[in-house]
Amino acid sequence: MPTYLEENQNRFIHELMDWLRIPSVSADPKFHGDVLQAADFLKQRLEEIGVENVELCQTAGNPIVYGEKLTDPALPTVLVYGHYDVQPADPYELWDSPPFEPVIKDEKIYARGACDDKGQVYMHVKAFEVMQQQGGVPCNVKFMIEGEEEIGSNNLAIFVKNNKEKLKADVILISDTGILANDLPSIEVGLRGLSYHEVEVTGPNRDLHSGLYGGAVANPINVLCKMIASLHDENNHITIPGFYDNVATLSAEERADLNRVPHSDEEFKQSIGLPATYGETGYTTVERTGIRPTLDVNGIWGGYIGEGAKTVIPSKAFAKISMRLVPHQTSDEITALFQEHFTRIAPEGVTVQVRPHHGGEPVVTPTDSVAYQAAAQAMETTFGKRPVPTRGGGSIPIVAMFKSELGIDSVLFGFGLDSDAIHSPNEHYGVFNFLKGIETIPLFFENYAALEKAK
Repeated sequence: MPTYLEENQNRFIHELMDWLRIPSVSADPKFHGDVLQAADFLKQRLEEIGVENVELCQTAGNPIVYGEKLTDPALPTVLVYGHYDVQPADPYELWDSPPFEPVIKDEKIYARGACDDKGQVYMHVKAFEVMQQQGGVPCNVKFMIEGEEEIGSNNLAIFVKNNKEKLKADVILISDTGILANDLPSIEVGLRGLSYHEVEVTGPNRDLHSGLYGGAVANPINVLCKMIASLHDENNHITIPGFYDNVATLSAEERADLNRVPHSDEEFKQSIGLPATYGETGYTTVERTGIRPTLDVNGIWGGYIGEGAKTVIPSKAFAKISMRLVPHQTSDEITALFQEHFTRIAPEGVTVQVRPHHGGEPVVTPTDSVAYQAAAQAMETTFGKRPVPTRGGGSIPIVAMFKSELGIDSVLFGFGLDSDAIHSPNEHYGVFNFLKGIETIPLFFENYAALEKAK
Protein backbone atom coordinates (compact mmCIF):
# COMPACT_ATOMS: atom_id res chain seq x y z
CA MET A 1 0.00 0.00 0.00
CA PRO A 2 1.53 3.37 -1.00
CA THR A 3 2.45 5.81 1.72
CA TYR A 4 1.02 9.30 1.97
CA LEU A 5 4.28 10.65 0.56
CA GLU A 6 4.13 8.30 -2.43
CA GLU A 7 0.50 9.19 -3.10
CA ASN A 8 1.18 12.93 -2.99
CA GLN A 9 4.74 13.33 -4.26
CA ASN A 10 3.74 14.77 -7.64
CA ARG A 11 1.59 17.39 -5.93
CA PHE A 12 4.43 18.24 -3.56
CA ILE A 13 6.79 18.78 -6.51
CA HIS A 14 4.32 20.96 -8.40
CA GLU A 15 3.67 23.09 -5.31
CA LEU A 16 7.40 23.68 -4.98
CA MET A 17 7.61 24.65 -8.64
CA ASP A 18 4.82 27.19 -8.11
CA TRP A 19 6.89 28.74 -5.31
CA LEU A 20 10.03 28.74 -7.45
CA ARG A 21 8.22 30.79 -10.10
CA ILE A 22 8.20 33.74 -7.69
CA PRO A 23 11.52 35.64 -8.14
CA SER A 24 12.14 36.44 -4.49
CA VAL A 25 15.55 38.10 -4.98
CA SER A 26 16.27 40.01 -1.79
CA ALA A 27 19.39 41.80 -3.10
CA ASP A 28 17.57 43.74 -5.84
CA PRO A 29 14.85 46.26 -4.81
CA LYS A 30 12.97 45.75 -8.08
CA PHE A 31 11.97 42.29 -6.82
CA HIS A 32 10.62 43.52 -3.48
CA GLY A 33 7.02 42.80 -4.41
CA ASP A 34 7.98 39.27 -5.43
CA VAL A 35 9.76 38.74 -2.11
CA LEU A 36 6.55 39.66 -0.29
CA GLN A 37 4.55 37.36 -2.58
CA ALA A 38 6.90 34.45 -1.77
CA ALA A 39 6.41 35.06 1.95
CA ASP A 40 2.64 35.10 1.54
CA PHE A 41 2.75 31.89 -0.53
CA LEU A 42 4.55 30.12 2.32
CA LYS A 43 2.17 31.53 4.92
CA GLN A 44 -0.79 30.11 3.01
CA ARG A 45 0.79 26.69 2.59
CA LEU A 46 1.57 26.46 6.32
CA GLU A 47 -1.99 27.41 7.24
CA GLU A 48 -3.40 24.81 4.84
CA ILE A 49 -1.58 21.93 6.52
CA GLY A 50 -2.53 22.77 10.09
CA VAL A 51 0.29 24.94 11.36
CA GLU A 52 -1.17 27.38 13.89
CA ASN A 53 -0.61 31.05 14.66
CA VAL A 54 0.96 31.61 11.24
CA GLU A 55 1.95 35.22 10.72
CA LEU A 56 4.13 37.51 8.69
CA CYS A 57 6.33 39.15 11.30
CA GLN A 58 7.29 42.56 10.00
CA THR A 59 10.87 43.80 10.23
CA ALA A 60 12.71 46.84 8.92
CA GLY A 61 13.22 44.75 5.79
CA ASN A 62 11.47 41.63 4.56
CA PRO A 63 8.96 39.78 6.75
CA ILE A 64 9.71 36.61 8.68
CA VAL A 65 7.18 33.80 8.25
CA TYR A 66 6.41 32.31 11.66
CA GLY A 67 4.10 29.48 12.64
CA GLU A 68 3.85 26.79 15.31
CA LYS A 69 2.19 23.58 16.39
CA LEU A 70 2.47 23.19 20.16
CA THR A 71 0.72 20.00 21.23
CA ASP A 72 2.23 19.15 24.62
CA PRO A 73 4.59 21.19 26.84
CA ALA A 74 6.15 17.91 27.98
CA LEU A 75 7.42 17.23 24.47
CA PRO A 76 10.64 18.70 23.10
CA THR A 77 10.35 21.68 20.77
CA VAL A 78 12.05 21.86 17.37
CA LEU A 79 12.56 25.27 15.73
CA VAL A 80 12.78 24.90 11.94
CA TYR A 81 14.78 27.67 10.25
CA GLY A 82 15.17 28.42 6.55
CA HIS A 83 14.91 31.26 4.05
CA TYR A 84 12.61 32.05 1.15
CA ASP A 85 14.80 34.69 -0.52
CA VAL A 86 17.11 33.67 -3.36
CA GLN A 87 20.29 34.86 -5.02
CA PRO A 88 20.13 37.06 -8.15
CA ALA A 89 19.89 34.91 -11.29
CA ASP A 90 22.40 36.94 -13.31
CA PRO A 91 23.84 36.24 -15.82
CA TYR A 92 20.53 35.15 -17.35
CA GLU A 93 22.10 34.25 -20.69
CA LEU A 94 24.02 31.38 -19.10
CA TRP A 95 20.85 29.58 -18.00
CA ASP A 96 19.69 26.70 -20.20
CA SER A 97 16.10 27.52 -19.20
CA PRO A 98 14.69 30.70 -17.62
CA PRO A 99 15.65 30.79 -13.91
CA PHE A 100 12.12 31.49 -12.71
CA GLU A 101 10.36 29.07 -15.03
CA PRO A 102 11.19 25.79 -13.29
CA VAL A 103 11.56 22.64 -15.37
CA ILE A 104 12.42 19.04 -14.54
CA LYS A 105 15.25 17.54 -16.57
CA ASP A 106 17.08 14.31 -15.79
CA GLU A 107 15.15 14.01 -12.52
CA LYS A 108 16.34 17.43 -11.36
CA ILE A 109 14.31 20.60 -10.76
CA TYR A 110 16.05 23.54 -12.47
CA ALA A 111 15.29 27.02 -11.10
CA ARG A 112 16.86 29.72 -8.97
CA GLY A 113 16.23 28.73 -5.36
CA ALA A 114 15.53 25.08 -6.19
CA CYS A 115 18.12 23.92 -3.65
CA ASP A 116 19.06 27.17 -1.90
CA ASP A 117 16.77 27.30 -0.06
CA LYS A 118 13.18 27.00 -1.22
CA GLY A 119 13.42 23.32 -2.12
CA GLN A 120 14.91 22.45 1.24
CA VAL A 121 12.47 24.63 3.19
CA TYR A 122 9.57 23.04 1.38
CA MET A 123 10.77 19.58 2.47
CA HIS A 124 9.96 20.65 6.04
CA VAL A 125 6.55 21.98 5.06
CA LYS A 126 5.61 18.72 3.35
CA ALA A 127 7.22 16.60 6.07
CA PHE A 128 4.95 18.36 8.57
CA GLU A 129 1.98 17.53 6.33
CA VAL A 130 3.07 13.89 6.17
CA MET A 131 3.37 13.69 9.97
CA GLN A 132 -0.04 15.30 10.43
CA GLN A 133 -1.61 12.73 8.13
CA GLN A 134 0.18 9.80 9.75
CA GLY A 135 -0.63 10.27 13.40
CA GLY A 136 0.58 13.74 14.27
CA VAL A 137 3.87 15.51 14.93
CA PRO A 138 5.75 13.79 17.81
CA CYS A 139 7.38 17.06 18.94
CA ASN A 140 6.29 20.64 19.29
CA VAL A 141 7.41 22.51 16.19
CA LYS A 142 7.99 26.16 15.32
CA PHE A 143 8.75 27.54 11.86
CA MET A 144 10.85 30.66 11.34
CA ILE A 145 11.53 31.28 7.65
CA GLU A 146 13.21 34.58 6.79
CA GLY A 147 13.58 36.63 3.62
CA GLU A 148 17.03 38.18 4.00
CA GLU A 149 19.52 35.32 4.35
CA GLU A 150 21.14 36.12 1.02
CA ILE A 151 21.82 39.70 2.14
CA GLY A 152 23.13 39.04 5.64
CA SER A 153 20.09 38.35 7.89
CA ASN A 154 20.50 41.67 9.70
CA ASN A 155 16.86 41.99 10.64
CA LEU A 156 16.63 38.38 11.73
CA ALA A 157 19.15 39.04 14.49
CA ILE A 158 16.99 41.90 15.77
CA PHE A 159 13.87 39.72 15.59
CA VAL A 160 15.56 36.91 17.52
CA LYS A 161 16.79 39.27 20.25
CA ASN A 162 13.29 40.72 20.66
CA ASN A 163 11.43 37.38 20.60
CA LYS A 164 13.41 34.98 22.74
CA GLU A 165 10.36 33.61 24.53
CA LYS A 166 8.46 33.13 21.28
CA LEU A 167 11.41 31.23 19.80
CA LYS A 168 12.17 29.13 22.85
CA ALA A 169 13.07 25.62 21.70
CA ASP A 170 15.34 22.66 22.42
CA VAL A 171 17.06 22.45 19.03
CA ILE A 172 17.12 24.26 15.70
CA LEU A 173 16.76 22.20 12.53
CA ILE A 174 18.25 23.75 9.39
CA SER A 175 18.25 22.37 5.85
CA ASP A 176 20.49 24.79 3.98
CA THR A 177 23.45 22.45 3.53
CA GLY A 178 24.11 19.21 1.69
CA ILE A 179 25.25 15.62 1.66
CA LEU A 180 28.37 14.10 0.11
CA ALA A 181 26.44 12.01 -2.42
CA ASN A 182 23.07 10.37 -2.87
CA ASP A 183 24.61 7.06 -1.80
CA LEU A 184 26.71 8.64 0.96
CA PRO A 185 24.72 10.71 3.47
CA SER A 186 26.47 13.25 5.67
CA ILE A 187 25.70 15.90 8.25
CA GLU A 188 27.69 19.13 8.41
CA VAL A 189 29.05 19.85 11.88
CA GLY A 190 31.10 22.92 11.05
CA LEU A 191 30.66 26.07 8.98
CA ARG A 192 33.01 28.89 8.09
CA GLY A 193 32.30 32.49 8.96
CA LEU A 194 32.29 35.44 6.57
CA SER A 195 33.65 38.96 6.16
CA TYR A 196 32.43 40.67 2.98
CA HIS A 197 33.54 44.03 1.57
CA GLU A 198 33.23 46.30 -1.42
CA VAL A 199 36.31 48.35 -2.28
CA GLU A 200 36.56 51.48 -4.42
CA VAL A 201 39.78 52.87 -5.87
CA THR A 202 39.57 56.44 -7.20
CA GLY A 203 42.19 58.13 -9.36
CA PRO A 204 41.59 61.22 -11.54
CA ASN A 205 38.44 63.27 -11.17
CA ARG A 206 37.12 62.01 -14.53
CA ASP A 207 37.89 59.38 -17.17
CA LEU A 208 41.00 60.47 -19.09
CA HIS A 209 42.27 59.98 -22.65
CA SER A 210 44.80 57.14 -22.34
CA GLY A 211 47.05 58.68 -24.98
CA LEU A 212 47.21 62.15 -23.44
CA TYR A 213 47.52 60.95 -19.84
CA GLY A 214 48.70 57.35 -20.01
CA GLY A 215 51.96 56.79 -18.15
CA ALA A 216 51.61 59.96 -16.11
CA VAL A 217 48.71 59.09 -13.79
CA ALA A 218 47.78 56.05 -11.73
CA ASN A 219 45.19 53.89 -13.49
CA PRO A 220 42.71 52.76 -10.79
CA ILE A 221 42.12 49.39 -12.46
CA ASN A 222 45.85 48.66 -12.70
CA VAL A 223 46.30 49.72 -9.10
CA LEU A 224 43.34 47.66 -7.87
CA CYS A 225 44.63 44.55 -9.65
CA LYS A 226 48.08 44.96 -8.07
CA MET A 227 46.56 45.48 -4.63
CA ILE A 228 44.40 42.38 -4.96
CA ALA A 229 47.31 40.32 -6.27
CA SER A 230 49.36 41.27 -3.21
CA LEU A 231 46.78 39.74 -0.84
CA HIS A 232 48.24 36.25 -1.44
CA ASP A 233 51.86 35.13 -1.47
CA GLU A 234 53.45 32.45 -3.66
CA ASN A 235 52.01 29.72 -1.39
CA ASN A 236 48.48 31.20 -1.58
CA HIS A 237 48.86 32.27 2.02
CA ILE A 238 46.89 35.43 2.86
CA THR A 239 49.27 38.31 3.53
CA ILE A 240 47.12 40.53 5.76
CA PRO A 241 49.10 41.02 9.01
CA GLY A 242 47.43 39.24 11.91
CA PHE A 243 44.98 37.36 9.67
CA TYR A 244 45.95 33.92 11.00
CA ASP A 245 46.61 34.90 14.62
CA ASN A 246 43.45 33.27 16.00
CA VAL A 247 42.97 30.44 13.50
CA ALA A 248 42.27 27.18 15.33
CA THR A 249 44.98 24.65 14.62
CA LEU A 250 43.81 21.06 14.23
CA SER A 251 45.97 18.21 15.45
CA ALA A 252 47.43 15.67 13.04
CA GLU A 253 44.84 13.19 14.27
CA GLU A 254 41.97 15.62 13.67
CA ARG A 255 43.25 16.36 10.18
CA ALA A 256 43.53 12.65 9.45
CA ASP A 257 39.94 12.10 10.61
CA LEU A 258 38.74 14.94 8.38
CA ASN A 259 40.50 13.44 5.37
CA ARG A 260 38.79 10.08 5.87
CA VAL A 261 35.76 11.65 4.19
CA PRO A 262 35.50 10.02 0.75
CA HIS A 263 36.95 12.48 -1.75
CA SER A 264 38.54 12.25 -5.18
CA ASP A 265 40.54 15.19 -6.49
CA GLU A 266 40.09 13.81 -10.01
CA GLU A 267 36.30 13.81 -9.70
CA PHE A 268 36.43 17.22 -8.05
CA LYS A 269 38.43 18.68 -10.97
CA GLN A 270 36.27 16.99 -13.57
CA SER A 271 33.03 18.23 -11.99
CA ILE A 272 34.04 21.88 -12.45
CA GLY A 273 36.10 21.55 -15.61
CA LEU A 274 39.54 22.33 -14.18
CA PRO A 275 42.92 20.73 -14.97
CA ALA A 276 44.26 21.09 -11.43
CA THR A 277 43.30 21.98 -7.88
CA TYR A 278 44.59 25.21 -6.40
CA GLY A 279 44.99 26.62 -2.94
CA GLU A 280 47.05 27.07 0.18
CA THR A 281 50.22 25.00 0.14
CA GLY A 282 50.35 22.18 2.66
CA TYR A 283 46.63 21.40 2.81
CA THR A 284 44.36 18.96 1.02
CA THR A 285 41.27 20.00 -0.94
CA VAL A 286 39.05 18.79 1.91
CA GLU A 287 41.03 20.91 4.38
CA ARG A 288 41.12 23.97 2.11
CA THR A 289 37.34 23.96 1.79
CA GLY A 290 36.53 23.10 5.39
CA ILE A 291 39.07 24.18 8.00
CA ARG A 292 41.18 26.91 6.38
CA PRO A 293 40.27 30.59 5.91
CA THR A 294 40.13 32.08 2.42
CA LEU A 295 40.11 35.39 0.56
CA ASP A 296 38.39 35.66 -2.81
CA VAL A 297 37.41 38.38 -5.27
CA ASN A 298 33.72 37.92 -6.04
CA GLY A 299 33.45 40.67 -8.63
CA ILE A 300 35.58 43.39 -10.23
CA TRP A 301 34.65 46.20 -12.58
CA GLY A 302 35.56 49.63 -13.90
CA GLY A 303 36.30 51.52 -17.10
CA TYR A 304 34.80 50.80 -20.51
CA ILE A 305 33.27 47.37 -21.07
CA GLY A 306 30.96 48.08 -24.02
CA GLU A 307 31.35 46.96 -27.61
CA GLY A 308 34.44 48.02 -29.49
CA ALA A 309 37.25 50.14 -28.08
CA LYS A 310 37.35 53.27 -25.98
CA THR A 311 40.81 54.36 -24.92
CA VAL A 312 40.31 55.74 -21.43
CA ILE A 313 41.98 55.67 -18.07
CA PRO A 314 38.98 55.22 -15.78
CA SER A 315 38.34 57.44 -12.82
CA LYS A 316 37.30 54.55 -10.58
CA ALA A 317 37.64 50.80 -10.15
CA PHE A 318 35.66 48.51 -7.84
CA ALA A 319 35.76 45.00 -6.43
CA LYS A 320 33.80 42.83 -4.04
CA ILE A 321 36.00 40.76 -1.75
CA SER A 322 34.96 38.08 0.72
CA MET A 323 36.84 36.11 3.33
CA ARG A 324 35.70 32.80 4.77
CA LEU A 325 36.65 32.43 8.41
CA VAL A 326 37.32 29.50 10.71
CA PRO A 327 37.29 29.04 14.49
CA HIS A 328 38.44 31.18 16.36
CA GLN A 329 38.44 34.11 13.97
CA THR A 330 35.67 36.71 14.29
CA SER A 331 34.13 38.80 11.55
CA ASP A 332 34.70 42.05 13.45
CA GLU A 333 38.40 41.26 13.89
CA ILE A 334 38.96 40.30 10.24
CA THR A 335 36.89 43.21 8.93
CA ALA A 336 39.08 45.67 10.85
CA LEU A 337 42.30 43.96 9.73
CA PHE A 338 41.24 43.99 6.10
CA GLN A 339 40.13 47.63 6.14
CA GLU A 340 43.39 48.79 7.70
CA HIS A 341 45.60 46.69 5.42
CA PHE A 342 43.85 47.44 2.14
CA THR A 343 43.85 51.16 2.81
CA ARG A 344 47.51 51.10 3.87
CA ILE A 345 48.81 49.33 0.73
CA ALA A 346 47.25 51.87 -1.64
CA PRO A 347 49.98 53.78 -3.55
CA GLU A 348 50.10 57.53 -3.92
CA GLY A 349 47.94 58.80 -6.73
CA VAL A 350 44.72 57.04 -5.69
CA THR A 351 42.33 57.04 -2.75
CA VAL A 352 40.69 53.92 -1.40
CA GLN A 353 37.37 53.31 0.31
CA VAL A 354 36.48 49.99 1.96
CA ARG A 355 32.80 49.42 2.67
CA PRO A 356 31.93 46.34 4.78
CA HIS A 357 28.74 44.59 3.70
CA HIS A 358 27.98 41.77 6.12
CA GLY A 359 29.68 39.14 8.18
CA GLY A 360 29.10 36.04 10.23
CA GLU A 361 30.87 33.81 12.69
CA PRO A 362 32.30 30.32 12.18
CA VAL A 363 30.69 27.54 14.17
CA VAL A 364 31.20 23.90 15.11
CA THR A 365 28.18 21.91 16.32
CA PRO A 366 28.35 18.90 18.66
CA THR A 367 28.13 15.32 17.37
CA ASP A 368 27.35 13.81 20.76
CA SER A 369 24.00 15.56 21.25
CA VAL A 370 20.63 13.83 21.28
CA ALA A 371 19.58 15.92 18.28
CA TYR A 372 22.60 14.89 16.19
CA GLN A 373 22.01 11.24 17.04
CA ALA A 374 18.35 11.59 16.08
CA ALA A 375 19.35 13.02 12.70
CA ALA A 376 22.03 10.39 12.13
CA GLN A 377 19.62 7.57 12.92
CA ALA A 378 17.00 9.05 10.59
CA MET A 379 19.45 9.21 7.69
CA GLU A 380 20.74 5.72 8.42
CA THR A 381 17.17 4.44 8.15
CA THR A 382 16.31 6.12 4.84
CA PHE A 383 19.71 5.96 3.12
CA GLY A 384 20.80 2.61 4.54
CA LYS A 385 24.12 4.08 5.69
CA ARG A 386 25.29 5.95 8.77
CA PRO A 387 25.94 9.58 7.78
CA VAL A 388 29.47 10.98 7.85
CA PRO A 389 30.09 14.17 9.90
CA THR A 390 31.70 16.83 7.67
CA ARG A 391 32.97 20.42 7.86
CA GLY A 392 31.23 22.72 5.37
CA GLY A 393 33.02 25.50 3.54
CA GLY A 394 30.00 27.78 3.34
CA SER A 395 28.61 30.21 5.89
CA ILE A 396 25.28 30.36 7.68
CA PRO A 397 25.96 33.27 10.04
CA ILE A 398 22.74 32.84 11.97
CA VAL A 399 23.89 29.47 13.41
CA ALA A 400 26.38 31.20 15.71
CA MET A 401 23.84 33.93 16.41
CA PHE A 402 21.22 31.37 17.46
CA LYS A 403 23.70 29.83 19.86
CA SER A 404 24.68 33.16 21.41
CA GLU A 405 21.16 34.64 21.62
CA LEU A 406 18.97 31.60 22.23
CA GLY A 407 21.51 29.20 23.73
CA ILE A 408 20.45 26.51 21.24
CA ASP A 409 22.57 24.24 19.07
CA SER A 410 21.57 23.58 15.48
CA VAL A 411 21.49 20.42 13.40
CA LEU A 412 22.47 21.09 9.78
CA PHE A 413 20.16 18.61 8.10
CA GLY A 414 20.63 19.40 4.42
CA PHE A 415 20.06 17.18 1.40
CA GLY A 416 21.66 19.17 -1.44
CA LEU A 417 24.72 18.23 -3.47
CA ASP A 418 27.82 20.24 -4.35
CA SER A 419 26.85 19.79 -8.00
CA ASP A 420 23.51 21.58 -7.54
CA ALA A 421 25.06 24.87 -8.78
CA ILE A 422 23.64 27.05 -6.02
CA HIS A 423 24.42 30.77 -6.58
CA SER A 424 25.25 29.87 -10.21
CA PRO A 425 23.36 29.60 -13.50
CA ASN A 426 21.36 26.38 -13.85
CA GLU A 427 20.85 25.82 -10.14
CA HIS A 428 18.95 22.59 -9.60
CA TYR A 429 17.77 20.17 -6.94
CA GLY A 430 17.31 16.44 -7.40
CA VAL A 431 13.79 15.07 -7.19
CA PHE A 432 15.37 12.19 -5.25
CA ASN A 433 16.86 14.62 -2.72
CA PHE A 434 13.63 16.58 -2.29
CA LEU A 435 11.59 13.45 -1.66
CA LYS A 436 14.30 11.82 0.47
CA GLY A 437 14.26 14.87 2.71
CA ILE A 438 10.50 14.64 3.15
CA GLU A 439 10.91 10.95 3.99
CA THR A 440 13.75 11.50 6.47
CA ILE A 441 12.64 14.59 8.41
CA PRO A 442 9.66 12.87 10.12
CA LEU A 443 12.07 10.19 11.38
CA PHE A 444 14.21 12.90 12.97
CA PHE A 445 11.17 14.13 14.91
CA GLU A 446 10.26 10.58 15.92
CA ASN A 447 13.82 9.73 17.00
CA TYR A 448 14.32 13.02 18.80
CA ALA A 449 11.13 12.62 20.86
CA ALA A 450 12.08 9.06 21.77
CA LEU A 451 15.68 9.87 22.70
CA GLU A 452 14.67 12.87 24.79
CA LYS A 453 12.07 10.78 26.61
CA ALA A 454 14.67 8.10 27.33
CA LYS A 455 17.16 10.53 28.87
